[in-house]
Amino acid sequence: MLDPADLYQVEVEPTPAAPVMLLALDGFVDAGRAAGLVVDQLLPEPDSAPVATFDADQLVDYRSRRPIMRFERDHWASYATPELAVHELTDTAGTSYLLLSGPEPDVQWERFAAAVGELIDRLGVTLTVGLNAIPMAVPHSRPLGVTIHGTRSELVEGHPQWFGTVDVPGSAAALIQLRLGEAGRDGVGLAVHVPHYLSRSEYPQAALALIHQIEAVTGLSLPTAALDQAAERALVEIEEQITSSEQVGNIVRALEEQYDTASAELGSPGGLSAGGLPSGDDIAAEFERYLTDRDQRGSSD
Repeated sequence: MLDPADLYQVEVEPTPAAPVMLLALDGFVDAGRAAGLVVDQLLPEPDSAPVATFDADQLVDYRSRRPIMRFERDHWASYATPELAVHELTDTAGTSYLLLSGPEPDVQWERFAAAVGELIDRLGVTLTVGLNAIPMAVPHSRPLGVTIHGTRSELVEGHPQWFGTVDVPGSAAALIQLRLGEAGRDGVGLAVHVPHYLSRSEYPQAALALIHQIEAVTGLSLPTAALDQAAERALVEIEEQITSSEQVGNIVRALEEQYDTASAELGSPGGLSAGGLPSGDDIAAEFERYLTDRDQRGSSD
């Protein structure tokens, strides 16, 4: 394998007390654009100087995800260079942490995972937290569940295990967590459950659920003001759509009954366990449908 260090460049050394790194990559399943909204909330100035950058020319297939170029009257004026980078941020209590965000690599996943592992060691990261959102047959009017998985069972102790064994399409972030575990490093993955009927539009409630889980896992205190406001607006719009569409209203009511019945049977009104959720095959099929629909919409743009 080629040297992973050739994929990235450390621009500046981060604060020594930044042991947590959040990982949010575009391109895989991000139902409701939850992880993307978290990045927007935490990284309000995307042009800020990064701690480290990855060589997009080696990792991104530009023909499958063509960068935007601006044409002005008689010339090309700008090119939106894909940026896969690590930024150092500060939470509301003044604690430093890192955020690795940008396009999921199209190629060289193993080399990329090795490069991230090297960076984790060099930057002094002790816990990596991956962010994701998956479409589920759950209603928006009930608490959103979050699947939590980790490289050690101790990292997810006390959290409900929503699924048994399931085969789903892979991702670079999932491979990174797998390799971190094999190397004895700590990593946690968070996947919020987004109502499937809202998975193709922005759903800030899911982003808020992710942030609250990040805080619970890491002890960070993260800002949510913009997301709180967006969630209020989204709820009004959702309720208007439900009111205006009998079909949508029937779907939501059926999901509420299913959720409430399963919760009552399991004695856990705050959420469902594996017994009240779709099977592994159903989950895998939903992943496939989501990815297929997204790719078809992308090719038609």
